[in-house]
Amino acid sequence: MNLTLFDQFMSPQILGIPLTIMALLMPSIIFPTPNNRWLTNRLLTLQTRMINIYTKQLMLPMNKTGHKWSIILTSLMTMLLTINLLGLLPYTFTPTTQLSMNMGLAIPMWLATVLVGLRNQPTMSLGHLLPEGTPTPLVPALIIIETISLFIRPLALGVRLTANLTAGHLLIQLISTAMLTLLPTMTTLSILTTIILLLLMILELAVAMIQAYVFVLLLSLYLQENT
Repeated sequence: MNLTLFDQFMSPQILGIPLTIMALLMPSIIFPTPNNRWLTNRLLTLQTRMINIYTKQLMLPMNKTGHKWSIILTSLMTMLLTINLLGLLPYTFTPTTQLSMNMGLAIPMWLATVLVGLRNQPTMSLGHLLPEGTPTPLVPALIIIETISLFIRPLALGVRLTANLTAGHLLIQLISTAMLTLLPTMTTLSILTTIILLLLMILELAVAMIQAYVFVLLLSLYLQENT
């Protein structure tokens, strides 16, 4: 059976059991659980501090109605960040390279923000479909365009996360293969390729963190429009 570079994005299985579930549960396993003690260790203090800072920055532009979403958005951010970073380790699987999983996260969250807006302030939510001051002949066309852009939002969320992570992993795979191939014959060029690979790994670490943040930030912006 011929293998391709894209086989690394297939969901791996052991004895017929998919490892996607284990990869999704890994963030909850590696993060320590806070307890009721007054004094905790340094790791728990740092973890709590970082979560508080992120939650505060995320909820700052929202009104009090949107603050109910703080736990959901912070948990989603933590899960995506951990999964993306763990996926850069050797012999691991990144569930966020699967479009089906990303769409499964994006569509329900986006739909929830739309339904919240239609329930709490239907006039304002529907008003986003038609900008103020639009000329009368352009009203039907603008309503269609804004409706299409509204329904494209979850697709853009899922495809953005999938494409960025998939492209990064493919580049790492291609450059590492080239490095090993050139090592016996052209050692100098192989060393230069290794330097490029190290720089690419630093870039991928930044991409893994930024994409998790962008995913949740866009959801918070959608929520802000509907609260």
